[in-house]
Amino acid sequence: MLKYALRRIAEVIPTTVGILLLTFLLFNVVGGSPAEVILGKNATAESIAAFNRKWGYDKPLIWSTDSQFVNFVGALVKGDLGYSIEMDEPVKDVLLRGVGPSLSLTVPILIGGTIVALMLAMLAAAFRGGFPDKAVLVGSTVLMSVNYVVWVLLGQFLLSFKAGIFPVWGYGGAFYLVLPVLIGVVSSLGTDVRFFRTAILDESYKPYVLTARSKGLSRAAVMLRHILPNALIPIVTYVSLSIPWLFTGSLLLESFFGIPGLGSVSINAIHSADMAVVRALVVLGALLYQFVNLATDLLYAALDPRVRFA
Repeated sequence: MLKYALRRIAEVIPTTVGILLLTFLLFNVVGGSPAEVILGKNATAESIAAFNRKWGYDKPLIWSTDSQFVNFVGALVKGDLGYSIEMDEPVKDVLLRGVGPSLSLTVPILIGGTIVALMLAMLAAAFRGGFPDKAVLVGSTVLMSVNYVVWVLLGQFLLSFKAGIFPVWGYGGAFYLVLPVLIGVVSSLGTDVRFFRTAILDESYKPYVLTARSKGLSRAAVMLRHILPNALIPIVTYVSLSIPWLFTGSLLLESFFGIPGLGSVSINAIHSADMAVVRALVVLGALLYQFVNLATDLLYAALDPRVRFA
């Protein structure tokens, strides 16, 4: 297990360097001069030169120990994500202020949606071809057919505006998150249920399951003790892809419900051309995906010894 973990960690290093280099080139070369983007096309040569000197854009790009790329990576290692010109404060402070509201919204959606989808998928797989299976399939198909924005608008109109059960806007406490969490769970439930059901059914007719059934084990025992543990690998993969989204926030839900999370921060930064914030969000999102994939591979090895033996 240790040798497998060390090999996977070693493979992460060049990929991480590639991510940082690509992000740096996208924002500093492909995107044009940061000074022109921030100061505007009508900026004078003197103001552009002063801006470049202040923020280090007058240094070589890569091929120097004091290049922009080396300084960029060094700042990241120290936890310095840059300075937001629009907000007039360090980017780290901007992101720390938004990560709490984002996590309070996205974590309940992921946990609640995963648990509900897994329970429905197990019910459908246990009674494959029966009424519960058909009902779950029809319901998940209906849920998949409705656009995400429609769920948001319906929820706000029916449950907030008409019924007055939930507040339609703001972030004043846990009750303000109930409706967006419900919408987030419902909107993703159809896809999750069908994927989990397929993963469980792939294991349901393998020889070890038939052996367990021939020994007289109950349907619940076979499902929980034999099928589910072996179906967790594709399910873990599927769920792990959503983990970086927990930290980067939900753009639509935060925008529609006025939640001051990282999704709202992203939209505001794009509209105001605050490149330091946008770059920090891109870098953090890419690195999160990288390290979540690493954690998922290590979890594979813990769940299935065949992975590390291979």
